[in-house]
Amino acid sequence: MSTRRSTVTCRVGSLALGSDHPIVVQSMTNTPTEDAVATAQQVAELARAGSELVRITVNTDAAARAVPEIRRRLNDMGVDVPLIGDFHYNGHRLLLDHPDCARTLDKYRINPGNVGTARTRDEHFERMIAVAVEHDKPVRIGVNWGSLDAALLTELMDANARRTHPQDAEAVYREALVQSALRSAEAAEELGLPHDHIVLSVKTSEVRTLVAVNEELASRCDHPLHLGLTEAGMGMKGTVASTAALAILLERGIGDTIRVSLTPSPGGDRSEEVRICQQVLQSLGLRSFTPQVTACPGCGRTTSTFFQELAARVDRHLRERMEDWRRRYPGVEELTVAVMGCVVNGPGESRHADIGISLPGTGEEPRAPVYADGKLIATLEGETLADEFIRLIEAYVEERWGKVS
Repeated sequence: MSTRRSTVTCRVGSLALGSDHPIVVQSMTNTPTEDAVATAQQVAELARAGSELVRITVNTDAAARAVPEIRRRLNDMGVDVPLIGDFHYNGHRLLLDHPDCARTLDKYRINPGNVGTARTRDEHFERMIAVAVEHDKPVRIGVNWGSLDAALLTELMDANARRTHPQDAEAVYREALVQSALRSAEAAEELGLPHDHIVLSVKTSEVRTLVAVNEELASRCDHPLHLGLTEAGMGMKGTVASTAALAILLERGIGDTIRVSLTPSPGGDRSEEVRICQQVLQSLGLRSFTPQVTACPGCGRTTSTFFQELAARVDRHLRERMEDWRRRYPGVEELTVAVMGCVVNGPGESRHADIGISLPGTGEEPRAPVYADGKLIATLEGETLADEFIRLIEAYVEERWGKVS
């Protein structure tokens, strides 16, 4: 993996972004922000799921007035996650009219395409940056291709048309996205915002475009970058597309904070996007959040569903135990467990895991060897096999990490 390209550290509340700091997971509420009770509850749920930054919409006076109450409620719940205010169109007014909101938020998100018309854009941007400077708040300048500065795009298209060898329209569009972020960052610094108070993001809903513009942006600045496929979509489509984009960029050393903008099903769990981010980072070996279960997909040798049921039970057990384990056993999130269904790859995968079990496939003896740190520690069989394997996992965790705590 290449070296991380951002070299600047930006502090958001007690959290550090960029440089050599861990890549941060963030998410966003979808409750009406003026409903302080519901919003604080969802922020807490997201934070407990592992979101390290949470963004909330601030779009009305009522929403701005609710921000200090949301913070108070979170503090009462013992949730200290930094809050980011998401501003579009009227942020210049809301930040000035509601100083308690401006003080309470840990960071502001500004979309340069939505700060005003061509006539008012510079003035509105200046006001928002002035508030950030006054309260010593960092700013994410977030460019989206769905709200790109039309004047900038026209300027670059006209300049391209005058070239002897014009680029195609898509290349100009990508350049406009990058320039919008860079020009806005330069303007913010000229207005007094410190260099280390700026985070940049350029988002699209198309994987290859997102990769291209963020590679270009990373090559032309040292700011921390926030990554995410905007409007990723629902379910499998949103998960796969976001994972593809994030994995490419993160593997190339690009990105300091990430979000999966997954459209939840009606009444669905908003925290799912947090877990996907964590799994992306853990699968790439960049961070560890929860023990991982390796399990085979099954084949004609594994006609029984027992190994599937055991894998699901083990995975559920690990997740349920993590709140307690995380306090008692620092480092336990790096635990790997294998639940394999037959002799073909079962023993080998079980030896590679910290602890693993190789269940008998079709025609094999009804015994299941268990390996820990590559060595055979038990052979299980019978109706109590699942309970016994979970007890062995518990004993392994206590033996390995209990001595460290």
